[in-house]
Parts: sequence; C-alpha cells; structure tokens
Amino acid sequence: MRILFQTIKQQFLEGNDLVLVSVTASSGSTPRGAGSRMLVGKNGRISGTIGGGAVEYRAECMALDILEKKESCQHEFRLNHKDVENIGMICGGDVTAFFQYLNHNDPIIMEITETAEKFYEERKDFWLICDLLTTSGVSLYSPACGLIGTANVPSSVLSSLSAKPHRYHSEDYDLFSEQIGTSETVYVFGGGHVSQKLVPILASVDFRCVVLDDRPEFTDPALFPGAVETILCDFNHLKQYVSITAADYCCVMTRGHSYDTIVQAQLLATPACYIGVIGSRAKKAAVFRRLIEEYNINEQDLNRIISPIGLEIKAETPAEIAISITGQMIQVRADRKATSK
Repeated sequence: MRILFQTIKQQFLEGNDLVLVSVTASSGSTPRGAGSRMLVGKNGRISGTIGGGAVEYRAECMALDILEKKESCQHEFRLNHKDVENIGMICGGDVTAFFQYLNHNDPIIMEITETAEKFYEERKDFWLICDLLTTSGVSLYSPACGLIGTANVPSSVLSSLSAKPHRYHSEDYDLFSEQIGTSETVYVFGGGHVSQKLVPILASVDFRCVVLDDRPEFTDPALFPGAVETILCDFNHLKQYVSITAADYCCVMTRGHSYDTIVQAQLLATPACYIGVIGSRAKKAAVFRRLIEEYNINEQDLNRIISPIGLEIKAETPAEIAISITGQMIQVRADRKATSK
C-alpha cells in the first residue's frame, strides 16, 4: 500500500487522473479477497492487483471507462465456468469491487498521499476508509492524529475499526475500511548470512525490519535492503536500544549460543507477539537449560519461543531458511488479524 500511495502522488504530479479499484467483498474460490487493490491510469493498470485473470481484465476495462466518466461506482463480477478455467480454479465465485475516481486536481487526495507516507515513516497504526456513496470520499484515520479526508465516518465506526478489511453499512453511510499501516516491527538480532537474506524478503511482504548486531561490519545498511534501521548494540542491554511491544516480532540469529541465550532471556521479559530462534533442536535444549538454570525462566514462558524458527520445509541454505521464516511470520500475522476485533 505504501508504494500505491507513492504512485498516486507521482501520477498526480504528472497531471494524471486515476481509478483506485478495491475488492470490498468476495465469495467462493476467487483469486484475491477483500482489501485487494489495483491502481489504473489512462494506459491501464499501474500498480497493485486484484488477482489477475478475467476479473482483473474486466475491472481494468471498467476503470478506463470510469476515467472518461469521472464518476465512482461499484460492480459485482460473477465468475462463469469459462472464467474459472482461465484462472485455474476448481469452483467459481463472486467479487464485488469499488471503482473510485481520483482527480489529480483534488488537494485532499494529495494531502492523503503525503500523510500516509508520514504515517509509514512514523510507524503509526492507521486505516484507509473509502466512502462508497460518493465519488471522491476517502480518508485516513489514525488514533494518534484523527481523521483526515472527505469520507463521512461516524464515531461509532472509528471506535470499531478492525485490522481486517471490513464494510460498514447503514441507511446513512456505506464505508469500506482496512488497516494499511501498523506500528508492528520485526527486530532481527544478528546480522549474519540468514539475516541478510531474510530482511529483504520480509520487507517485500510489508514487514518493517530493524537489524541489531554488536559488530559494526554486520550493521552496514547496504547488507539489508529494505531495513528501516540497523543498530550497533550491546546484546547484554537491549532496553537501551529498542522498546518491544505486543505488536512486535523478534528473530534471534546471533553468532553463538551464548548471545542467543542472553537475547532470549531479555525478550521473554517483553510482550513480543513472536519470538523465533534459529538453530537445531539440540541447541534449543541446551539454551533452554541455561535459561532455566541461570535466568530462572519457567517452562511456561519458554513455550513462547519458536525454535527451530520457520516452517518445516526442509530448508538448508540461508535463502531457503529465510523463506521458511517469512512464511511462518506471514501465518502468524494473518492469525493475529483474524483474531483482532
């Protein structure tokens, strides 16, 4: 979504109107669910996707027509048997999409793109809210900064916003919201070979990564494309460098058992939602024994630690291990969203 906002700003500066296509509902075996978005300009799709295949093609054609009419609208796509075969699905489904016309002369939209970039930089929780009853009703909402934009959003909706895409409908309003920015951060302890493969993959799926190591040569930002920060630290005193919240993920992959143990002992004193540690089951047993004997950690707390880290896909190389870790973290993130209000 950050790239999408950056693209809108750039297109507006070039004088181009756009259509933002958002999937607001789906059923059956559709390729993408609610919250999928695609940006369309005069030459077709520019950024994002709503799943490809027949639905995306039809939506792109409709968006080009909307650019001419300069009016927003909603449309329901029904996948017939031929559509299903074209996108390789077993059964069909329906997709409801909202086509929002964005006028490049609209100062509110430009303000929203700039505010979104600021919120991403400042690690804020915030939501995109589209008013489905108006042509240009769109807003950003952050609990820290309030509501910015033109969507008519009652306080009852703001107080019940969910991390998941959600449609709020009544006689007075029809709104579609999605949390697009989050304060959650992945802290990677150790800047070795696996970390160097892991960080750019995590960043590519919208995880905000910070790398910490006690060796200057392993905190070089050039080693970690996509990282928002690298920190030269003392592993014995992590509180001096980071403040870990219940929204944060921690990946422990320092250069040895001793440092892994020190880091894990400190992480267990935080509310981190995920603590994953690289290493074998034998290493896990040895470290856990030290945590119990030397740090008085109880076994119930040790259950918070995922070790070996990552999905069991028989990964061997640093790149493969990075993919297994990323898959596991995507799963944890999705589960957390599913259980949010």
